[in-house]
Amino acid sequence: MADETPGLPKLDTSFLSSEAYVEPLQLGKRLKEIRLSNNWTLEEVSQRTGLARSTLSKIENDQISPTFTAVQKLIQGLGIDLPQLFTQPKTSHATGRRDITRVNEGKPHPTPTYEHELLATQLIHKKMLPFKSYVRARSFSEYQEWVRHEGEEFLLLLSGSLLFYSEFYEPVELQAGDSVYYDANMGHALVSTSKEDAHILWVTAN
Repeated sequence: MADETPGLPKLDTSFLSSEAYVEPLQLGKRLKEIRLSNNWTLEEVSQRTGLARSTLSKIENDQISPTFTAVQKLIQGLGIDLPQLFTQPKTSHATGRRDITRVNEGKPHPTPTYEHELLATQLIHKKMLPFKSYVRARSFSEYQEWVRHEGEEFLLLLSGSLLFYSEFYEPVELQAGDSVYYDANMGHALVSTSKEDAHILWVTAN
C-alpha cells in the first residue's frame, strides 16, 4: 500500500523534530533563581508572599504546581511582573567570575539571634551563599522554633565559643577553629558561650 493518498499533498512533519520543541517551563527553578539572586531565604520569601515556607520549598522542587492565587502572591510579594516569573531560568556558563567583599563591607542582615553579614552579594546565580555572623543568642530559649531550611551548610567558628544545637544530636561545644558540616533541613541553633559574641563563617549550598 502506498504511503501517500493520490492527489493529496504530502504532510510536512518537519516541525515535529526535537529541535522544534519549546523547552518546558521550569517554574520551580525560576522561582529559586529569583530568590537566590536577591539573597533571600525561604523564610524571607514566605514573609513577603504570605505563602508557607513548606509550600515554597515544594514549588521550587517541582513537587507541586502553584495555584493562580499563589502565583499572584509571588508576583506581588517579590515585586515582579508575570513575564519575569515565567521566563525560562538562565543557564550560567560564566567562567572566571569573582566578587571581592572588603572587611566589614558585607550586606548587614540582623535578626533577633544573629547579626549576619552577607558576602559576595554582587554575584547572582550562586551555588553557595557565604556569610559571616555574630551569634547574639545566649540561651536556647531565645529561639521560638528550630532553624531549618533547604540545602547543606558549613560552619567555621572564627572566634569565641558556642554550643551547637541540632535536632537529632546532643549539643556540642565548639571553640575557635572548629567547624561543622550538616544537613540544614535538620533543626539547628547556635548559642554563644564566650564573653564576647561568637563570630562564625557560614556557607550554605542549595
